[in-house]
Amino acid sequence: MTSISKIKKSEDTVLSDIGILSEKALDLLRQIVAIPAPSSHESKRCQFLYKWVKKFLKESALSHKASCSRSGNNILLYAPRGGKKSLLMCAHMDTVPPCLGYSTQPFSLTRKGDRYIGLGSNDDGASIVCMLMAFSKAAGSDKGCGLLLSLTSQEETGGEGGLQMVLDNLKNSQSLPYPDFALVGEPTGMKAAIAERGLLVLDGEATGSSSHASEDNPDNAIYKAMADIKAITSTRFGKVSEMMGPVHLAVTQINAGKVHNMVPDQCRYVVDIRPNDRYTNLEIWQKLQARIQGTLTPRRLDHKVSVTPGNHLLMKAVKSLNIKTYVSATSSDWSKLDIPAVKIGPGDSSRSHSADEYITEKEIYTGIKNYLAIIKAIDNGI
Repeated sequence: MTSISKIKKSEDTVLSDIGILSEKALDLLRQIVAIPAPSSHESKRCQFLYKWVKKFLKESALSHKASCSRSGNNILLYAPRGGKKSLLMCAHMDTVPPCLGYSTQPFSLTRKGDRYIGLGSNDDGASIVCMLMAFSKAAGSDKGCGLLLSLTSQEETGGEGGLQMVLDNLKNSQSLPYPDFALVGEPTGMKAAIAERGLLVLDGEATGSSSHASEDNPDNAIYKAMADIKAITSTRFGKVSEMMGPVHLAVTQINAGKVHNMVPDQCRYVVDIRPNDRYTNLEIWQKLQARIQGTLTPRRLDHKVSVTPGNHLLMKAVKSLNIKTYVSATSSDWSKLDIPAVKIGPGDSSRSHSADEYITEKEIYTGIKNYLAIIKAIDNGI
């Protein structure tokens, strides 16, 4: 057999293996979707996944090459593979609550044409099953970077009991390495997000004094809030990012008043801000607070902007595979990482949190294939 024929046979075997893994991935996705897991209530889904992974490693003869542990509602797999550096792959098991408008049962993976519809199928079940299959395939090798796979909770609500717990445990671990870089699994169409805007949510409040609506009361909390909102929305942030553009800001909620004939003494509103890499969340908050009479209270300040260094190994791996890159406007667990990362996964962000959320079999296949290709490219670059 010629060397070319050997290469072709090897490629055919790999593609066949990926096809088998895709079938397993879809079967697992069916079982995952059937277990409701709203953010901060993932215990049943986590327990199922933990048992499934332990059994899968045993049946795949990987128990002696990979370990599996659980902390809170998070699962962590580790395969040393002999490497001095370690790659973390992470995806979240929690979902938002089902919205109205589903044409199918949200907690059942239902096939319609080439679509598999179900809550969390796209965000983030597809990344979970694809990363699991890629991990199982790559973990069999004794050469390459160490592989960590974290299936986490509380991503949708930004809780500290999710990826942050996993990272804290790794920092204190005597037996597991802290990762050097990461792949964050989110529905990106298998394009690589090389940067991600931060997120800053401010709760605004204006206070005044109540009175009967028939009286001329300039101390109306709504009027004060309107003035503050105008000051906020007219604020300009002069530092424009070459990569991300300007800071984006929008007032998304407002609430005041109890009855029609009473001037309210309190008006509350919410400001959603997507920072660029030229400002910290603290700087933005302080600048806006200085411009208004009322108060702005940040829900949290740690959803920072994330950017992959241009010369990093991850960037080289992405470029070597001709994977399209972009800047993501949505936040994810990437903001919790203190290591270089890219965000990449099967599916499409536009389907997330919407009725009839879906994934396709082709996207599952491509997800497994491309994750394996990225791992190989990283191994070759180390």
